[in-house]
Amino acid sequence: MWWIIVLVIVAVIILWVIATYNRLVGLRNKVKDQWAQIDTVLKRRFDLIPNLVETVKGYAKHEKETLEEVIAARNAYASATVPEEQLKADGELTKAISKIFALSEAYPELKANENFTSLQNELTETEDKIQYARQFYNDTVLTYNNACQVFPAVIVANIFGFKPTNFFEASEEERKNVEVKF
Repeated sequence: MWWIIVLVIVAVIILWVIATYNRLVGLRNKVKDQWAQIDTVLKRRFDLIPNLVETVKGYAKHEKETLEEVIAARNAYASATVPEEQLKADGELTKAISKIFALSEAYPELKANENFTSLQNELTETEDKIQYARQFYNDTVLTYNNACQVFPAVIVANIFGFKPTNFFEASEEERKNVEVKF
C-alpha cells in the first residue's frame, strides 16, 4: 500500500513540474511576443522617418545637424541586433524626432506644410502605440519574472534555465525635463 502512496506523490510532483515548466515557457514566449509588438511599432516609426526628413529638408536646409542626428539614430536602430541595443537606439531616435518637431515651431511655413503635418500626426500616433506596447511588455515581463522567482516555481525555473527578463526602462536622457525655448 505504501508504494501506491509514493507513486501518487511522485506523479503529483511530475505533473506539477510539467505544468510549471509549460507555464514558464508560455510566459517567456509571451515576453518575446510583446517585444515583437514593440519592434513592429518601432519599425513603423522607422519607415516614416525618411519621409519626414525629406519634408523638413525643403524648409530647413541649414538645420543639417538635426537631420543628420535623425538619420544616424535611425541607422543605429537598424543595425541593433539585441533588445538592449534596440532600446538604446530607440531612445536616441525619440530624442532626434523631438528635435524635428521643435523645428516646426521655428519654421511656421514647415508647420503649415500638409505633408509635414500629416507625417507629424502619424508619428505622434505611432509614439502613442509605442508607449502602449512598452506598457504591455513591462506587464508581461512582470508576470514572467514573478513566475520565475516565486517559490516553489523558482526550483523548476533554475533547473530548466529560465532567467528573469529586463523591463523596458527609459534612458537617463529621456528622464530629463523637456526644455522649451522660444
